[in-house]
Amino acid sequence: MKRRQTLLVLLLVLGLNVAVWAGPAEPMLPQTDDGTRAIAGWLMSEKLDGVRGYWDGQQLWSKNGTLFQPPPEFVADLPPFALEGELWGGRTTFAATAAAVQRRDDPAGWLRLRFGIFDVPQAPGPFRQRLKLAAAWFAAHPSAHAFVIAQQPVRNRGELHRELARIERLGGEGLIVRDPEALYLTGRRAEILKVKSFEDDEAVVIEHLPGQGKNAVRLGALLVELPDGTRFRIGTGFTAEQRCNPPPLGATITFKHHGRYRSGLPKFPVFLRIRHDLGL
Repeated sequence: MKRRQTLLVLLLVLGLNVAVWAGPAEPMLPQTDDGTRAIAGWLMSEKLDGVRGYWDGQQLWSKNGTLFQPPPEFVADLPPFALEGELWGGRTTFAATAAAVQRRDDPAGWLRLRFGIFDVPQAPGPFRQRLKLAAAWFAAHPSAHAFVIAQQPVRNRGELHRELARIERLGGEGLIVRDPEALYLTGRRAEILKVKSFEDDEAVVIEHLPGQGKNAVRLGALLVELPDGTRFRIGTGFTAEQRCNPPPLGATITFKHHGRYRSGLPKFPVFLRIRHDLGL
């Protein structure tokens, strides 16, 4: 009861009227930045490479409607209104994060994660105003397992590219750039952009191709297939362990590339990881 009374005070202070979310819904998704949008005055933040999470005020869900089972202490200080964010264990820890959120008997795995908040989907008004609600809540209810992702104003594309280079040097995936005046609308939106120095995509493993030389008895390359039926090889990006135990046939993998040739084939594809989170 004390929590909800505190919330009402916050809503009055911020002038917001928020409805409690009844469950997971289609999220607001970013488009890939093509460099043509005028983004001066927008807000940028690091794109956390984790597992998308939706807090409905009482329970935590995946983007596909799977109910997560975090330990009580993980969600103890979350508010009684909806939050959208990323379950994140730090840079370069995606596989461990995806494994932790799928286990029901590993509270220690959950407690190594944090919930990075990037929106309040049921709050009215522009993005800048919605995020103030989350910031006000956590200022009054500090959490060891949740935080509001810091947003930095963008003055020009030069500044954007410098910040992208800094994040990538630290092992980060890229940036998210958002129009601070945009309303929350589901689906892929032009008001929220994903900025990376490369593109990524998914493909299904069709065949293990043998290697040569030092890889003569190990994986040389994967033959993979895109959803449109295009097939191609991926021969780089694998660890020594992955060459000995490659992604199984039928698995969906994520790879990065630098655009497409006119034929539709990805340019310079590099293996990133197996998609263990597809059901999340």
